[in-house]
Amino acid sequence: MSPRLGRLRPMDWKLELVYVPVTDVDRAKAFYMDKAGFHLDNDATVSPELRFVQLTPPGSACSISMGIGLTDSEPGSVRGLQLVVEDIQAAHDELAGRGVEVSEVDVQPWGSFVYFSDPDGNTWSVQQIPSWT
Repeated sequence: MSPRLGRLRPMDWKLELVYVPVTDVDRAKAFYMDKAGFHLDNDATVSPELRFVQLTPPGSACSISMGIGLTDSEPGSVRGLQLVVEDIQAAHDELAGRGVEVSEVDVQPWGSFVYFSDPDGNTWSVQQIPSWT
């Protein structure tokens, strides 16, 4: 029997990186930095066939990555990535002010949302979780 099976506390499993497939890395990098407001963590070109770019939304523990030679996923195939904010109207206004084509605020019983896509069609929602008190 493995000694790991006898753990008294569960191991943490943290989602820290999500790959977003794009057609033009520089265009996508500019969109996520200049329009979505993400922070550039890394941009490394190993060779003409291998490039890794990592960006992180403000305040997030999870980053996105994109590049060349990293996946065979189709550009624009990622659906339903979600960010959570404290003020959905402020998030809407910031995105719109940065030039992002963002939906109007969609109020639902489980939260308020706005939606946008990157230049390749990867889709995002931004949610303000309601106060349940």
